[in-house]
Amino acid sequence: MSDDRTGRREFLFRSGSFLLLTGAAGIAWDAVASGEPEKAPNYRTTDHWWAMAIDVEKCIGCGNCVRACKEENDVPREPLYFRTWVERYHVPNGDIEHPQVDSPNGGYDGFPEKYRKDDGSKSFFVPKMCNHCADSPCVQVCPVGATFETPDGVVLVDKTYCLGCRYCVQACPYGCRFIDPRTKTVDKCSLCYHRITRGLTTACCETCPTGARTLGDLKNPKDPIHEFLRTHKVQVLKPQMATRSKTFYNGLDGSVR
Repeated sequence: MSDDRTGRREFLFRSGSFLLLTGAAGIAWDAVASGEPEKAPNYRTTDHWWAMAIDVEKCIGCGNCVRACKEENDVPREPLYFRTWVERYHVPNGDIEHPQVDSPNGGYDGFPEKYRKDDGSKSFFVPKMCNHCADSPCVQVCPVGATFETPDGVVLVDKTYCLGCRYCVQACPYGCRFIDPRTKTVDKCSLCYHRITRGLTTACCETCPTGARTLGDLKNPKDPIHEFLRTHKVQVLKPQMATRSKTFYNGLDGSVR
């Protein structure tokens, strides 16, 4: 096995906590862990192209997604380290140019009451995460290829190659990357790749009580994400950046940055 394959294997083993697998799932995991998920008999990377649908109108700011993500992916518990977080937008009297935005501890503990509900203003919650762009600036600037895109459309970081140079942190227009204080390497949302390649959904989707987040497979014509995209006024964050984001939002207010 080449050094590259070995590095990918070690990265996948370290990227999350894994359950004991049996049967077909175990066979698939052998291929995923070896850095060749496309060879799994029941998981072919070319059959999928993953995306995330987020319905802002359903998000209640409970913080379940943030807590589940940290637990599932061993994200540092300290503030400022998040693979996903939630922001609260408060738009006073329709003034979308000057929203008040807060995100106490990334929304990990939910949001305390702060605004009156009868003053003509509007408040709502916006979950944020890596947008898993098809034209990712972070992939383009990484000098050693530690940030890469899988054939099924997920942007990942191989920490065995990462230099901690922060080029990708600066290049990401969504502020979705951080330096892990324990490893001094870059970390970010992996779309729970260790879960979705086993037929599971992401931790954040699994724990959302209102269905505000939904993992979608754009290559599966029967996936509910296609109806979501057809029947909602869907937007992406910072469309002017032309990253071809695959995180689609319903209900984005013009104030969201």
